[in-house]
Amino acid sequence: MNQDIRFCKTNDGARLAYARIGQGPPLVKAGTWLSHLEYDWNSPVWQPWLENWSRFHSLYRYDQRGCGLSDWNVSDFSFDPLVGDLEVIVDAARLDQFDLLGMSQGAAVAIAYTARHPERVKRLIIYGGYVRGALRRNRSPEEIEVAEMDLNLLKMRDEPGYSHVIPAYIIPDGTPEQVAWYNKLQLVSTPAENAVRLQQTFQQVDIRDLANTISIPTLVLQAKNDQAVPFEEGRITASHIPGARFITLDSRNHILLSTEPAWPHFWNEFYRFLGINIETPRENTGPSIQDRILLKLSAREREVLRLVAEGYPNAEIARKLVLSEKTIRNHVSNIYAKLQINSRGEAIVLAHKFGLVKDIS
Repeated sequence: MNQDIRFCKTNDGARLAYARIGQGPPLVKAGTWLSHLEYDWNSPVWQPWLENWSRFHSLYRYDQRGCGLSDWNVSDFSFDPLVGDLEVIVDAARLDQFDLLGMSQGAAVAIAYTARHPERVKRLIIYGGYVRGALRRNRSPEEIEVAEMDLNLLKMRDEPGYSHVIPAYIIPDGTPEQVAWYNKLQLVSTPAENAVRLQQTFQQVDIRDLANTISIPTLVLQAKNDQAVPFEEGRITASHIPGARFITLDSRNHILLSTEPAWPHFWNEFYRFLGINIETPRENTGPSIQDRILLKLSAREREVLRLVAEGYPNAEIARKLVLSEKTIRNHVSNIYAKLQINSRGEAIVLAHKFGLVKDIS
């Protein structure tokens, strides 16, 4: 799928980049500072998320001010303009009503937007988020010192030896490839100065009063051992939104990885909340072949499977995809495990069966 990237301007003149991909009812994702609309699409961390979000929906996402393809040279990073940016995005996209997703820092923005515009948000989904920032949590002097240390580490992000700190919180169980990609994301998403200013804003957030006013259906999901946002903050978030449903995920990753058991748990709850029964046949024909593959394989894995079925050896696939041969071997192993097969011959048969390769008659 190709995404459509466009730009719009905020009330204070900042240029924002937003993207649309997929077909179906609109799903809007509130922005966070670790994002880049183009770079994320080829990510070993974000790509599986993007595929599932756009599987049944038209997914709208944007780079927050100061980040990604949006303007980096921005003077105001306070909370109200960040919420205003979401208002500008949905207006530019001409969305009347939509489902809204807030992850991590984006959760506070999504909650504040919903409180301001309850008539426009059909359903609200919060994952790994919070209603009170790190310096608003009645913390001990030691915990406050840790929050201040986080800011200092961000300031030193570009120094050798410090880039690994953020991935250690975000994806502690990530593979070397995923961690390396996340290290690079820090550099392409925003300069360290912007990251620090955004973090300072969200450390001071306290929107519990706004959360108490929300009356639309809300789903809150939180990893039990999240290393970036404490589990208790997810529980507090759910307790402040009347009627919110709370789901515990068995993970310590802030961003779930597609290979862990919590991954299908998240998506079962996500789709169920949005009224999508992925087990229900469509028009009595069953799920499409493409949908069945999407449940198991990432876009990169499908691409590797297609090339395997076309007869290319691993070395040639690595050259075509500009990846190491070791990475291709890992992808092939993952394909075997996910499709429950044991050989290249079985992979080729399934690739033809699933329509990844056109049969020549």
